[in-house]
Amino acid sequence: MEEDDKGTVCVTGGTGFIASFLIKRLLHEGYSVRTTVRSDPGNERDLSFLTTLPGAAERLEIFSADLNDLESFDAAIEGCKGVFHLATPINFDVSEEVFIERANGRDVETMDESFWTDIGFARGIQNRDQRCYIMSKTLPEKEALEFGARHGLDVVTVIPSLVVGPFICPKLPASVQTTLALILGLQDQYPYILNVSMVHVDDIARAHIFLLEYPDAKGRYNCSAYTMSLQKMYEFLRAKYPEFPMPTPESIAEIKGERCPVLSSKKLLDAGFEFNYGVDEMFDDSIKCCKEKVVDPYSVNDYIGRLIHHKTTDAGYVDVDTTAIDSGKLLERSDLRTAHSSKLHHGKGGMFKPESWRIDFQIEVVHEQLAKR
Repeated sequence: MEEDDKGTVCVTGGTGFIASFLIKRLLHEGYSVRTTVRSDPGNERDLSFLTTLPGAAERLEIFSADLNDLESFDAAIEGCKGVFHLATPINFDVSEEVFIERANGRDVETMDESFWTDIGFARGIQNRDQRCYIMSKTLPEKEALEFGARHGLDVVTVIPSLVVGPFICPKLPASVQTTLALILGLQDQYPYILNVSMVHVDDIARAHIFLLEYPDAKGRYNCSAYTMSLQKMYEFLRAKYPEFPMPTPESIAEIKGERCPVLSSKKLLDAGFEFNYGVDEMFDDSIKCCKEKVVDPYSVNDYIGRLIHHKTTDAGYVDVDTTAIDSGKLLERSDLRTAHSSKLHHGKGGMFKPESWRIDFQIEVVHEQLAKR
């Protein structure tokens, strides 16, 4: 082992938002990293966002593994000093805080590590994606902790709040999208940020590494740096980013919903961890990253694309997969990409106009493109 090599660790689910950033941070800290990705027989997946990371050529190995075949992880894990298990059995574009976490049925304002999502409540959620997402997080965590206790393994879990900041993965992360809902005009997301706890993605990566290296780490650790109400977020964004269109103060005041309790990170802080990023950096880094990547509302993230699709359908266009639009015009993904590229892009690494972040503006662009056909 080289002097600056801290040993070998494994990160499962390496193409995800948090996992890919954790890999970046681990390489920076001097670790050798093995990561797992879903099998790609045709080699069609572009993993250059991982393989081009500083230090990746020398200290990153990528393995194929499938959660339905546990033995497929053996080669990646063998000989590692630690395993960061971030792979999930489902991959829905649902944000971390899309659901109201019913903490054991108690009415509370602050939650520590003793609180768990109520599985009975989760099973009753009508939205299948949300229901499956919640249960795919809660049940495996409980089983992992219980398995560790039965077999004498050191199992530590990290529970983040809404994770925001820059991303190196190809798709716009749902949690970043939710954070920028006021800027993007995603009105259906507003109720989920009435009172939202947030953490910078680099801080969540650092917390994982801190707990690997912390000799007394045990059990669950919440990781959340800042809590902000929707009203405060609105005032903050309007003052800091005046170039972006914002909802009216009256419309913000009318938004209703349940307020999520504050996620307490006292246990993590008492262990000696320190957060490096505040709310300014969270939003600055998120917006800067979106600018650099020239976020495409359809090809980068299906959620926004589906929203555009549904709203154009509401405006009189017919579903892409079934019927022609006005004598043969179909609303296809290529229409959205072409419309977006022709009017919104300002060159490589550029950023479209602030108003183009708004869903209604993007819909207008699609309408214009279809009218030309």
